[in-house]
Amino acid sequence: MNLIRYSAAFILLAVTGLTACNPAGDKQEKNSASLQFDSTNGGITLPEGFKAIVVADNIGKARHLVVRDNGDVYIALNSPNHGGGIAALRDTDGDGKADVVRYFGESHGTGIGIHNGYLYFGTDTAVVRYKLQPDSLLPDPRAELIASLPVQHEHEAKSIAFDDKGNLYVNVGAPSNACQEDDRTKGSPGMQPCPILEQHAGIWRFKADQPGQTQENGGYRYSTGLRNCVALTYNTNAHELYAAMHGRDQLAQLFPQYYTEEQSAELPAEEFVQLKDQGNYGWPYVYYDWQQKKFMVCPEYGGDGKKSAPDDKYEQPIMAFPGHWAPNAVMFYTGTQFPEKYRNGAFIAFHGSWNRAPLPQRGYNVVFVPFSGQKPSGDHTVFADGFTGVETLKNPGDAAHRPCGLAQGPDGSLYVSDDSKGRIWRIVYTAAQ
Repeated sequence: MNLIRYSAAFILLAVTGLTACNPAGDKQEKNSASLQFDSTNGGITLPEGFKAIVVADNIGKARHLVVRDNGDVYIALNSPNHGGGIAALRDTDGDGKADVVRYFGESHGTGIGIHNGYLYFGTDTAVVRYKLQPDSLLPDPRAELIASLPVQHEHEAKSIAFDDKGNLYVNVGAPSNACQEDDRTKGSPGMQPCPILEQHAGIWRFKADQPGQTQENGGYRYSTGLRNCVALTYNTNAHELYAAMHGRDQLAQLFPQYYTEEQSAELPAEEFVQLKDQGNYGWPYVYYDWQQKKFMVCPEYGGDGKKSAPDDKYEQPIMAFPGHWAPNAVMFYTGTQFPEKYRNGAFIAFHGSWNRAPLPQRGYNVVFVPFSGQKPSGDHTVFADGFTGVETLKNPGDAAHRPCGLAQGPDGSLYVSDDSKGRIWRIVYTAAQ
């Protein structure tokens, strides 16, 4: 395994009036009268009563983000910017916009979270943590290695979540599309059994406060058969773990005798799942067809687009979305700022995917799913849209923005990150104020 070097030195970028320790950041402004909302909501559309602030722009390829209880924002970057793999933002005057931006850490990554006074960061090959400092935007520069993870060059993003029992959960995606003998090769059969499942395509559990763990030493494979769950979270209301999975690609390209391009664009479903201890979610042997509402045998394993899988062999999704929307974040709303219907429900950010071509792209939005207890209580609705900046999108590279991360602020605001242009939105409900 490649070793990741962690720098003790911070590389800093000051935007305005920079101070190392700023008591002005220790309270989050809750009255929207002082907030500087963007007249166009930063280019996105929102439901009536909601407005958005562009907190920061061009900060780098922003993946997941987290907001500290004093309002400071920490953002994982998919590639280093200004020498750092994490961006730290602070609003010193209460207008909602970051006037202090700093970067630190050498490694890039996706997962980020705060737990018991530490900032945890999921790089592509490890989870490390930094000790947060009172009043200081920047944490202690010394990174502590919590868990080492496999080196891979496909679906390498390590998203993270914490439960209420001191456990850390990490997504370890499959470095493969469908576990073929020759990956992404037309007609190539699937390996049986799939050896990738031994260390990948699942969620691993670790102790959040124990350094030096590996999958073999301290790690526990919690769920399997999950191709790639960049969207991973713990629901503190239901006390359950949830994820949204990226479904497999290229059905028509690899098996044109069974699938049309139109079918391949819509299949398979992007599954929203409640993760169970030792649950099996089917990858690579099956995929979920959201139109027929059942699991189908993958063509690499004898399927023909019509052969269904046994109903009781794999865990059923709690909701299914059309193919290749690419869910990259899921967050349960626990605040009180938003209207009652949003409370305890889930927001999901869809990043969009290349694999709908030649059909128009879909996703590129944030949807809301109402919940009652552990399960959805209604269908999803689009909450935030317009990220692409165009009415019809053919190429993902032409999108103005691609939503990637979600976080809740201490006042109940919803933060959204964009890993295309590096924009951060803060969405506020203002109708009642």
